[in-house]
Amino acid sequence: MDLPRYDELPVREGLPAGSSWGLWGDDDEIGTVNLLTPERVQRALALPTRGAVFPLNWALEEPSPPFYGRGALQHIIDRPFTPCLDDSLDNFFTQSSSQWDALCHIGHPEHGFYNGRTDAELTGEPGTRLGIEHWAQRGIVGRGVLLDVARHFEQTGRGFDGGTTVEFTWRDLEEVREAQGVEFETGDILVLRTGWMSWYLEASDQTRLDLAQDSLTRLKSPGLTGGEDMVEWLWNQHFSAVAADNPALEAWPHALEVDQYIHFRLLPLLGLALGEMWFVEDLAADCAADGVYEFLLTSAPLNLRGGVGSPPNALALK
Repeated sequence: MDLPRYDELPVREGLPAGSSWGLWGDDDEIGTVNLLTPERVQRALALPTRGAVFPLNWALEEPSPPFYGRGALQHIIDRPFTPCLDDSLDNFFTQSSSQWDALCHIGHPEHGFYNGRTDAELTGEPGTRLGIEHWAQRGIVGRGVLLDVARHFEQTGRGFDGGTTVEFTWRDLEEVREAQGVEFETGDILVLRTGWMSWYLEASDQTRLDLAQDSLTRLKSPGLTGGEDMVEWLWNQHFSAVAADNPALEAWPHALEVDQYIHFRLLPLLGLALGEMWFVEDLAADCAADGVYEFLLTSAPLNLRGGVGSPPNALALK
């Protein structure tokens, strides 16, 4: 199908400006993941040539302590009988560590949730809408492309502290793409290395505690800038998903106004799958070493009815 550019949205009158609602049908619940067609998956399967596998999942216990007031994961080992072990998880926040944000994670303050769904339809009960299970039951497989923004900035004499607020514009991303020799293709899963996680991994216990105690004001990270220019650029590349190694994809802290906070545009209006706090350090080092920034990416989210998020269970294969 011919995909509209951002300035051609919406696809029919009466729908919100800058929305993809109705593009894949009025009952669609997977958004841009629709772009991962069998033909694109088949092409992506040919990318690995070395058999190198890079898990993109941070430990479930990280960050420690958790951010945004979430409780710490409790892992309980049980021994129902000898010599058998069982275990369970308490206080498991699906968006505490590496994650996908499901399309029901956030709505637009004026227009509601993707494809016109309302808050009343997001129940977690049978018939609930936009849950993570729709991606899980389909699977997410395609061509992944890494933009190592932090390494490029360092190599070009613009290195920065990963624990500070640095905003990347779409022009910055284009500069990195050109420097790495990457050409985008429709349906690509864009993975960004902002440098935040490498900074956090070296942070002191006191710094980690400070961030957890007041994440909304003390947490700082590099990431995407806000504004319509970034939204337009992301849509016009026709990515199936965008994931990063930082807590919010966007630079943090960030203005939460509708015209600046791109979460309000990407998830509810465009249906663009978003990932956060992905572990990309090993993958990025390998890409820098061999100069190959494309790979097969697979992800199997939790098949959780009405789930607002999920660990990505993602792998990159080269």
